[in-house]
Amino acid sequence: MDSLKKIKYSLGTLATLVGGGTVGYVVIEDWNLFEALYMTIITLATVGYGEVHTLSHGGKIFTIFLIVFGVGTIAYTIGSMIQFMVEGQLRQLLGRKKVQKQIGRLKGHYIICGYGRIGRQICHEFAAKPLPFIVVEKDPEQCQSLEGDGHLYICGDATKDEVLEQAGIHQAKGLITVVTSDSANVFIILTARGINPELFIMARASEEGAEVKLMRAGASKVISPYTIGASRMAQAILRPLVVDFIDIAIGRDNIELQMEEISVAPESSLVGKNLIQSGIRQELGLIVVGIKHDDHMMFNPAAKTIIEAGHVLIALGEYPDIQKLELVAANKQVNI
Repeated sequence: MDSLKKIKYSLGTLATLVGGGTVGYVVIEDWNLFEALYMTIITLATVGYGEVHTLSHGGKIFTIFLIVFGVGTIAYTIGSMIQFMVEGQLRQLLGRKKVQKQIGRLKGHYIICGYGRIGRQICHEFAAKPLPFIVVEKDPEQCQSLEGDGHLYICGDATKDEVLEQAGIHQAKGLITVVTSDSANVFIILTARGINPELFIMARASEEGAEVKLMRAGASKVISPYTIGASRMAQAILRPLVVDFIDIAIGRDNIELQMEEISVAPESSLVGKNLIQSGIRQELGLIVVGIKHDDHMMFNPAAKTIIEAGHVLIALGEYPDIQKLELVAANKQVNI
């Protein structure tokens, strides 16, 4: 039986004793309800205030049994409550130590600052990939939500150096700041860029004109959810089929069709082969819609395009086949 059930059981037993003791004094001593309840409480509490009235022989016997069972029940109830509190504190302490160890092992991860509506959705997408990440949030209520959602998090102010260092900013691959205030995002960017000058930083812009300020502060990329949302709504009217196709291709909930970017490792069997020789289309049924190398993006590459180490393939197809290509590109599988 867990601690909470023990408390419920002991409180229920104690309530039964109080009720039974009250009824017992009413029946045996013919006292009124208040006198019987008062006598039951002081008896169970063993405070020794004295009897309400002189007890009869039967009343004394009844009081003896009430004291024996009552003292044991009260002791059990107090013990259960102490156990519940101590176990809760220990679980919380051990849980945070476990989380700190997990945070300490993070490398190549992303730091997400803010767990509002946008931050929560980003976490959902990263977890579905899966992609390693940690959330920095200073609102205690949101920290409770993070605890319930099972994400790694630090409850603190992301504008402070020590908080970002605790989140492993030196080993991080990127930082995404999506707090509601543009000024707070600027401070977070300045802090992060000062600690790790090479870090990729993406920021959310809420107000018009904030993009320029965020870029000046050191953001690598700035996204305005309102601008994107307005454009998407317009495109849903102007090009509804195109928007539906994109939703299907990039949606994580769809298992029939996925669009994914796949990095080619130097030791991969794909290196040195063109798209025909690679068997990506013939064997896996995937379509390579683009290849990115450095800052250049090649759309609809020709069949004789040679795949090189460091290329990022933009592939479209069924998710199981996408996973197979990821293994080949990472040299975790010899051939397709």
